[in-house]
Amino acid sequence: MLSRVADNLYWMSRYLERAEHTLRLLDVNMGLMLDRSSMSADSRWQRALHALGKPEGITWEGDLYKLAYTLTLDGNLPSSVRSCIVAARENARRVREQISTEQWQRLNRMFHNVTMLRYPEDAENYLAEFIPAVLDGIHLFQGVTDTTMSHGEGWQFIQMGRYIERASATASLIEVYHHDLLRSGGPMEEHTEYLELVGLLRSCTAFEAYCKVYTADLNYERILDFIVLNAEFPHSLRYSIDRLREALETIHRDSGRHPADDLMRLTGRVQSSLGFMQISEVLAQDAGVYLRTIVRQCREIHDLIYKRYIHYSVQMALAD
Repeated sequence: MLSRVADNLYWMSRYLERAEHTLRLLDVNMGLMLDRSSMSADSRWQRALHALGKPEGITWEGDLYKLAYTLTLDGNLPSSVRSCIVAARENARRVREQISTEQWQRLNRMFHNVTMLRYPEDAENYLAEFIPAVLDGIHLFQGVTDTTMSHGEGWQFIQMGRYIERASATASLIEVYHHDLLRSGGPMEEHTEYLELVGLLRSCTAFEAYCKVYTADLNYERILDFIVLNAEFPHSLRYSIDRLREALETIHRDSGRHPADDLMRLTGRVQSSLGFMQISEVLAQDAGVYLRTIVRQCREIHDLIYKRYIHYSVQMALAD
């Protein structure tokens, strides 16, 4: 596969995953504002922005709808939902012949729906309709991708983009929550802690899945175990890294390329850490440091993917 095609498919997928993550955090934190607990709205929105990578020039100033506009429709913010969907559609347009008609129609429709929007005066009702509509559009695109596109090398690059973005975003989110829940300087009220744990689970679409395993008894150690180390839940760190590694192995096997030892070694190290680590060991060694390490390793994996598949040298290509 041409490096240009691989690059476009990879980033198309990453941008859509990023848009979904932003929408989910916005939706969850808007819901938490309805409850007047001891955790202030300022703390929650600052935490949300921190989990989103502290976008440059964006701060919480007490105006929910101003922040919501910036995170959803501000075309000047590279990480806004609008910017992510525009970028995903542009990447898809460049490789139109590599994706199915159904994929292009879904993504193109979502692009037009989002770019034609202007922030209305009735912002509350707008957000109540906009967030689920775009989330549904992204989920439909992912479903159409899996059912109408051949699961060859191109599909594997889409998987790589989706899961490296998901792993990095989830690890950053949990690290920020971990800091608030365990290092806040004192115990939280029971009601407040329960709400924060629900918020963490909902931010990872994990509340119902967790309750089916552990019931509604929310225990932070169990939640961390579920979101970090569960092998079957699609938004867990372990599941994401397993799928990333699986995509890399498939590409290596089907493309006939020589194995990228440094890339496979690093992904194998992260996969082994998540596969064999116990949550008690993670907490014992400082979970915040462990999660930041995973974020850093995801960046290193991204760099190695680019070195191997996107910006590879002529000598490397000839060696293959």
